[in-house]
Amino acid sequence: MTLFPPLTLAITQSPPAQPRRPAAAPPSTSPAHHSSFITHHSPIRALLIAEAANPALTSAALVGWQYVRAMGKVADVHIVTELRNRQHFLDHGLIEGQDFTAIDARASQGTAWRIATLLRGGTDLGWTTYAAATTLAYPFFEKALWKQLGPRIQAGEWDLVHRILPLSPVTPSWLSKKLDSIHVPFIVGPLNGGVPWPKAFAHLQKKEGEWMGHLRTFARFLPGAKATRDHASALIVGSRTTLREIHPNHKAKTLFLPENAIDLARFPWQDRPAPVAPLKVAFVGRLVPLKGVDMLLEAAAPLIKTGALQLDIIGDGPERPALQAQAQALGIAQQVALDGWVQHADLSPRLRQSHIFAFPSVREFGGGAVLEAMALGLVPIVLDHGGPVELIPPGTGFSIPVTTRAEIVIAMRHRLELLSADPAPLAAMGLAARAHIEKYYTWENKAAQTQEIYRWVLGRRETKPNWGVPFGFADP
Repeated sequence: MTLFPPLTLAITQSPPAQPRRPAAAPPSTSPAHHSSFITHHSPIRALLIAEAANPALTSAALVGWQYVRAMGKVADVHIVTELRNRQHFLDHGLIEGQDFTAIDARASQGTAWRIATLLRGGTDLGWTTYAAATTLAYPFFEKALWKQLGPRIQAGEWDLVHRILPLSPVTPSWLSKKLDSIHVPFIVGPLNGGVPWPKAFAHLQKKEGEWMGHLRTFARFLPGAKATRDHASALIVGSRTTLREIHPNHKAKTLFLPENAIDLARFPWQDRPAPVAPLKVAFVGRLVPLKGVDMLLEAAAPLIKTGALQLDIIGDGPERPALQAQAQALGIAQQVALDGWVQHADLSPRLRQSHIFAFPSVREFGGGAVLEAMALGLVPIVLDHGGPVELIPPGTGFSIPVTTRAEIVIAMRHRLELLSADPAPLAAMGLAARAHIEKYYTWENKAAQTQEIYRWVLGRRETKPNWGVPFGFADP
């Protein structure tokens, strides 16, 4: 019996004519790896690298965990992670040595954390600085991985190696050239990053402590950066920003597949009553400068004062006191819910009380919160920049042009005024948003999509997979 039952999925594809990838070397005839974590219905044996995967954390760590868990339903997988995640894997029923291998990288990761903390001034901002520090530490993890698992890789125990984490597109992989030399396909991604700061919000970049972003241009010169992409069998990218950074020489082996997805069991559909006044708007996220919650407060204030709109801000962070003071100054403090985090079990019921999900982040790579809101039938309003706008095909939400702060506030207020005056279209848009999530953004679909990438890399399908760039949109 498996912990996660096998999936039977049919993914709709519209692949263009593409040259076939060279088939990998024939797999070893050694017995296939088996465990209680995986299913045995697929012959593809994959070694998954997810050094930060952890079900108890958020952001990339949680994405990595959910991704490897989903892949365990469609392929014969073995996971490689850091030792610090070992107990969490064990607590979820995985068997060390059989389902996963924990690599001791505490020395290099500890050093990276101390350096990043020093450079960030001890705050929880400036995550680019931490990413840069961990990029320098990552090769030590791969060296330890090869020392421990290299002989098994060389013996043909796995058909391919897939590095899911780190997500950063500038983190080199020492394994890429090594695996190419022994004819083991190496897949990197989903890679996501590099979203530029809008010029009108350079002051927020400074406030966020993201000074390291100015040095990103030099990341291409990191030792091993070019070799990683040259020797990889496939590059998976999670955004158009990252796709634009791919060198023309590598476009033929590049695929678009966002890293975020949804567990529909956590966001079950419930029929929603027709939207009526007052318009209810929600935000979920860290309360930090780049999230733009101050713009949302200013845009919504006139409607809140007339009773035409209610605003629910769910989250916490260093900007919360400033936002509370802003609401007080605008005369809407009593009408705005700004009371911090809610328990995750309470998040879906609370979000269902709203019609709109406003997410005016000025620099967002992925936008997992947007997917969660869409899964519940909320209609998103986002800025036309970065990852969130790529999740919202026509008919499922709205985007605001990124110009100046004042113009964004005016445009957002105008959109809220229109929807407040006529909320009727929101019902159909919410249904379309949910349908879009079900078609493209469940973890089951992501696993099946990735399985098709594996088949293409191994020469088991003729055409390169393509689900649209972005999903559900016409190809650019």
